[in-house]
Amino acid sequence: MHADHKPSFLVDPNKNLFYCYGCRRGGDVIRFAELYHQVTFPQAVALLQQWRGLPPLLHEAAGLYQMQLHRHGEAVAYLYKRGIRSPEVIEHMRIGYAPGGCLRGWLTQLGYPLQALRQAGLVTASGYDAYTHRVVFPLEGNLYGRSLSDAAPPHRFLPGAKGGLYSWEQVRQCPEVILVEGLFDFAVLWQAGFHNVTCPMGSHLNVYQYRQLCDCPRTVYLAFDADANGSGQQAAQSLACRLREQGMNVRRVSLPDGHDPNSFFVEAGDACQFQSLLEAALP
Repeated sequence: MHADHKPSFLVDPNKNLFYCYGCRRGGDVIRFAELYHQVTFPQAVALLQQWRGLPPLLHEAAGLYQMQLHRHGEAVAYLYKRGIRSPEVIEHMRIGYAPGGCLRGWLTQLGYPLQALRQAGLVTASGYDAYTHRVVFPLEGNLYGRSLSDAAPPHRFLPGAKGGLYSWEQVRQCPEVILVEGLFDFAVLWQAGFHNVTCPMGSHLNVYQYRQLCDCPRTVYLAFDADANGSGQQAAQSLACRLREQGMNVRRVSLPDGHDPNSFFVEAGDACQFQSLLEAALP
């Protein structure tokens, strides 16, 4: 929470309480997560859920969505259009589909009260499924839904924090890490054999994600979007400066103008071509 070289931190494991005599702050485990990771109360709760694994309620929801995926041709066609064609990556990411109108009934049959579904954000205040006509990716403590329809907002998360870097436990030991912005970018790279890839689900890392990325010396390849307005590359440049301050070896990958990693592979890019981009990446 702060720099301190004296033994001034007390933990009571029986009561799950802490107190710091240095800064005179204390509380329960949620308060500790708030202070240490510099997040709000809901975000701290989400982080604690993430460390424990996907909560049972979200696990059941994700399981139902996985069962629904191959029952709906429009969802499979959407994934195919976005370059996700390998059964292995679909299984690895546990991708599902929320058609709408089925989750509430399924979870209440399993014994979950309607109020719990509302509090989790899975059901709206009026009682309808919150995720409708969306491809769903389970996260650690959250769910991401990408709309198939242009009429609806494209992105949807449950209330609370998005959590840490995606699939971090599987890449944290890698000496080289590829950081992309989104889950569809992650999917096509993993499918192409780049299993040292992760993403923050956006171009800006939260405090927890930044600490994860800096937890040991490594080379980080920033493969952010080459947007027409330059926002992706500006975010990459800003992040590169911050990472170098922490001793990271940073390389910025130059994608063709107007492309992100997903569109690069969708439009006939392959693993050899992307490897060439990595080798040509500049500080």
